[in-house]
Amino acid sequence: MRKIFVSFLAAAFFYSAAAADVAVTVYNSGKSMVRETREIVLKKGLQTLEFDEVASQIDATSVLPKFLNDNANIKVLEQNFDYDLVGRDKLLSKYIGKKIEIERIGEDKRGKLKGTLLSVSGGLVVKTDDKIVLAPAGEVSLSEMPEGLRLKPTLTWLVSSGFEGKNAMEVSYQTFGLSWSADYVLVTDEKDTQADIVGWVTINNKSGATYKNANIKVIAGDVNIVSLNGNAELKGVRKAKMVYDAAPAPASFSEKSFDEYHIYELQRKSTVKDNEVKQIEFITASQVDVKKVLKFNALKNNKITVNLEFKNSKENNLGVPLPKGRARVFKYDGASLEFVGEDNIDHTANNAKLSIYTGNAFDVTGERRQIERKQTSSKTVEESYKITLKNAKKEEVEVIVEENFDRWALNWQISENSAKYEKTNSTTAEFKIKVPADGEAVLTYKVKYSWK
Repeated sequence: MRKIFVSFLAAAFFYSAAAADVAVTVYNSGKSMVRETREIVLKKGLQTLEFDEVASQIDATSVLPKFLNDNANIKVLEQNFDYDLVGRDKLLSKYIGKKIEIERIGEDKRGKLKGTLLSVSGGLVVKTDDKIVLAPAGEVSLSEMPEGLRLKPTLTWLVSSGFEGKNAMEVSYQTFGLSWSADYVLVTDEKDTQADIVGWVTINNKSGATYKNANIKVIAGDVNIVSLNGNAELKGVRKAKMVYDAAPAPASFSEKSFDEYHIYELQRKSTVKDNEVKQIEFITASQVDVKKVLKFNALKNNKITVNLEFKNSKENNLGVPLPKGRARVFKYDGASLEFVGEDNIDHTANNAKLSIYTGNAFDVTGERRQIERKQTSSKTVEESYKITLKNAKKEEVEVIVEENFDRWALNWQISENSAKYEKTNSTTAEFKIKVPADGEAVLTYKVKYSWK
């Protein structure tokens, strides 16, 4: 149970808090918001409040305390974050210049060694009455706990209160080391026309605290975070264990717009342990219409790319804003489920189209060659291209040839083209080319650049 300790002047007193009300809002950026409410007891006058078991990676400049009863009559005079925690090296460093006792080990070194600790760097150095002993082996005994050390990270406040009695204290703060991402699993049918989709919220907690029975929200969007004095680098490197927390149907997260972002709120409380990766299902969709698209853009990739495309719409059994994350695609080979590729997707709004790049085609290849280039005037240039597509498959395929014209010219115009094209934007044209089974197809065109 988490505690708030309250001391009145020189008198020591502590109050065991009731179970805390905990809420955690996790951002993609790695800096998250924590809000805890705990019961306390106050007396009139000057006193110190201690709020333990907070995140060790807390941003101390973000802490905001609030008393829920008679807040205007309670003044916070000082606020501190104490993170000097108990540990072997820390304890010993506090005893430099003081007496210690070592229970010696080894057949010829039984007994106790008593002396003054001179150093702990590279091993203990102890001065006895008649000599200095380097790196003595044994169990070290210390007489008492040094002042200033904490068992757990603790927030403390110096408070002047005109209120007396039970109260509730709400503390909000930001912390590093707590982040989330979205992970998607797509399973397509044999013809790549439909897919089942499962989306997971993956929460990674390396903040140094456990959030028990917490209300959890995650926010999708690119929130700007400013790093001050390197605080953003406080993230500890620890081993995380995987916990797969299967959420019950129906969908366990609700979604709503907030400012320029989207909030996904878990519809039940959950515990996020320190040093844990937790996955919670947030979206499921079946029979989503998809299409496998082959694309060739020789200026970006000399291979033909394989892409899985679909629309994020209600009519397509989706229609929920999808946070950015990693999408893995699987497919049955007739007997078992096999992995076919993965890609990172960006935040995708409702009714937007989504394309997942899964890899490069093996049996379909492309080659692009410039046939001719000539300057027809001081302000015009003409170029001719030949693109050859080869298909080693036993069935016909369609390849979208994407050509970019985003160079120095103000205007460009295609002519003498062997296939129709669509101008998809001011710098791009797309040709849809059918390539026969065990055959090839050739696209030729001329482009004229002009400028003022």
